[in-house]
Amino acid sequence: MELDEMKLAWQTLGQQLERQNALNEQLFRQGRADRLRRHLRPLVWGQSLQIVFGIAVMLWGISFWSTHATAWQNVACGVVMQALGTLALVISARLLAMQQGIDYAAPVLEIQRRLAQMRAWRVRVEAPAFAVLGGVIWIPALLMYVQYEADGLGIKLNWEHVQYHVLAWMALSVGVGVGAVFLARHVVRRLGHGRWLENGLAGSAIVKAEEALAEVASFERE
Repeated sequence: MELDEMKLAWQTLGQQLERQNALNEQLFRQGRADRLRRHLRPLVWGQSLQIVFGIAVMLWGISFWSTHATAWQNVACGVVMQALGTLALVISARLLAMQQGIDYAAPVLEIQRRLAQMRAWRVRVEAPAFAVLGGVIWIPALLMYVQYEADGLGIKLNWEHVQYHVLAWMALSVGVGVGAVFLARHVVRRLGHGRWLENGLAGSAIVKAEEALAEVASFERE
């Protein structure tokens, strides 16, 4: 009887340890999920603001060209602004959808793969697109502002009188601005600071989430 009681006690102890380990694993996974969500929260806020910005710019462009359709130049400015707003909206919405698709209960390797996709999207797509957007958007915005000022003064603008050197200056400004961004990126990489640049473009939220996952992976290996 003593041997049977000892076996029963060992079985009970083993079951208790299994339940305790399962509970600890569950709590660990929950803590990991909460930590990752906290790290990625600023990214969600930032992308949400960019979506609002994109919608506002897009609606502004639509409103402008629909109320100034008598001149093709005005229509062109409004359409360009609408396209730029749509670009900002789509890029941010895509990244936000990638973040929302993360399964925090999945294995660490799967979450790391998702974060790598988000990093690549920010570095290779979002950063170049917003660099171009920032270098271009001021031109239609400036021309639209001039048109609004003319509307307020009751003046009918004659776009045919716009000097070509003004348009050339605008085009040159865009080329220099966008070119300077990509030149700076190339120089930084040539100086061996490519990883630092990529971390900056990816954003602190993704970097911190990657670091947290690396710690989790090290803990699980131990």
